[in-house]
Amino acid sequence: MPLRVNGERIDPSRPARELLRLCPELEERAKLLRSQPARTVGPRGLLYVQQREFAATTPKDGSISILGSDDATTCHLVVLRHTGSGAICLMHCDGSDTEKEVLLITNAVRALSPNTEYGRLEVHLVGGFNDDRHLSQQLTHQLLRAFDRLQDDIHLVTFCVTELNDRQEKGNHFPYIYGIAANVKTGEIFHACFPDKGPEEDLRSASILTGAQMVNIYDSRKEQLCIGPYFWMPFPPANFWLDQDDQYLLQNLSTSPRAEPPHFISHIRATLLCLKEHPFPDQTLFSSRKPWIYIKNEDGLWEKISDQI
Repeated sequence: MPLRVNGERIDPSRPARELLRLCPELEERAKLLRSQPARTVGPRGLLYVQQREFAATTPKDGSISILGSDDATTCHLVVLRHTGSGAICLMHCDGSDTEKEVLLITNAVRALSPNTEYGRLEVHLVGGFNDDRHLSQQLTHQLLRAFDRLQDDIHLVTFCVTELNDRQEKGNHFPYIYGIAANVKTGEIFHACFPDKGPEEDLRSASILTGAQMVNIYDSRKEQLCIGPYFWMPFPPANFWLDQDDQYLLQNLSTSPRAEPPHFISHIRATLLCLKEHPFPDQTLFSSRKPWIYIKNEDGLWEKISDQI
């Protein structure tokens, strides 16, 4: 069924500016979101989603109150919610396999919405900017097409992407919004940043750097975060990259060097170090072939409970 705005079908092949002319309320909502200062979200009750990860849950979840992700430059952050069940999913996508990824998160929300007689599926798209390589524009179009091809009616509510999320400073382009949070109980979407991106931030990023596909990191029925198991081949280039200066890393390991947040370099170095120290993670980290399991403790913080299910 088609992608809709205010109940009316939209044509995802139209340029974004033409889409906004036909649906001016999308631009107004984008302006409102951009005008918000970023709220700092602490780790208590937070489920942080990294690049090529998604997580879905419901308002009944006793452990998670916020889904969040940031550090998106050309990447897009996608929130899909069923208004009847309240089931909600957040995905951080980079265009690696957009059509498959959209299907994954839709199925995740469907699985948590046994009664779909009431309510509808609403999607919020945030991220990207007018980058030099036009990667943001490509990803925006991929997402619109992918949602338009689903069997379900999908209602586009927030569309703060690419040119709608672009600002200029001294002739250079940057995103207005790098991160968003979704309130699990209410469905509110807001501009946010996250000092804590754990657990195992570098390990999760190492998996992405070696080509891992989109993965679901959360079991909402058990209220457990599941990390791994990860398997990758030795990554000899890690030594080369670690020997380079910061500017070289920025220019060669980022899709948008001028727009990266300040911590990009320290994060990429920690990720490369993880790859160097664990050339065979199936032997040194995941010998049991089972994921690492985390639950929220009484303070609302992640606590590792087991290396296996």
